[in-house]
Amino acid sequence: MNRDSAVIRDPRWQQIVDRDPRANGQFVYAVVTTGIYCLPSCPSRRARPENIRFYASADAAQQAGYRPCRRCRPDQPDALGERLTAICRQIEQAESMPTLETLARQAGLSRYHLQRQFKARLGLTPRQYGQALRDRRLREALQGGKSATRAIIDAGYSSTSHAHRHSEKVLGMRPSQYARGEAQTIYFAVAATSLGALLVAETRRGLCAISLGDEPAPLVEELQERFAGATLIGGDRDFEQRVAQVVALVEQPGLPLPLPLDIRGTVFQQRVWQALRDIPVGETVSYQALAERLGMPGGARAVARACASNTLALAIPCHRVIRTDGGLSGYRWGIERKQCLLDREKAVDP
Repeated sequence: MNRDSAVIRDPRWQQIVDRDPRANGQFVYAVVTTGIYCLPSCPSRRARPENIRFYASADAAQQAGYRPCRRCRPDQPDALGERLTAICRQIEQAESMPTLETLARQAGLSRYHLQRQFKARLGLTPRQYGQALRDRRLREALQGGKSATRAIIDAGYSSTSHAHRHSEKVLGMRPSQYARGEAQTIYFAVAATSLGALLVAETRRGLCAISLGDEPAPLVEELQERFAGATLIGGDRDFEQRVAQVVALVEQPGLPLPLPLDIRGTVFQQRVWQALRDIPVGETVSYQALAERLGMPGGARAVARACASNTLALAIPCHRVIRTDGGLSGYRWGIERKQCLLDREKAVDP
């Protein structure tokens, strides 16, 4: 394997390609042709992979004879990162969500700059970060045996009505139902397609799972693990018709899927998944480009993680996202299926 191939196969290379700020502090990279070392997020023109060398720290790069980049200052402490970390701690410790003005004053930044930098590094606005914390606390409090009212208060929601409305997206039911351990009823069926076994499941709100695999049994086991407290029931004739619509989408990806979806995820994941649904049939976009569309140019890795968390194949077309160099990266249901779906979509008449 030549040097070029070795670097491209290294996961740190993709972080450099994405200029991922979350990789700062994990490593630096040096360029043999310039004698300079940089942070992964450095905005400078990217060097050729065969000229890249990785180092665990700035000190290691300097000991190897490289000098720090004047643009990204890899030898300087990340003062902004420290301030944003302090903002996260304040949100986590506050009884109610601090205002953006309060957070900006603490960070010594303008409201606009704080909002922009926070979103670029974390993939969420401060308010969305606070909402994600409340969601997690609500779930943990209910699982710990607290009453719905007590859990809502302890999680930091401003009102019980807001918590009840929002919890449908997070829990799939009202907090009181979750606290009582009421089981969801999930209808499911497995069908055979040209891409292997296909499992489709739905709750009263809509399709909650579309999975592809080699054999039906692992798909059903995964569904049981994901919805451990649910009652799983084989679908009736009406449900079988909806399954047929999903099967048709596998064979003819240009077809619409006018079925309701029960989409559950964090605020950020749902933003990414909606952006995926906006990608036209037959087109692809890179993780970096998708992150930029969402207003977070340094968030390619966060976007990739959200794509990997998608449990609704085809309906949320994460297969349309590729690497910056045009190559295919991981796909929950297999790279071969991803390639096949893309080939079929490109063959669809416009």
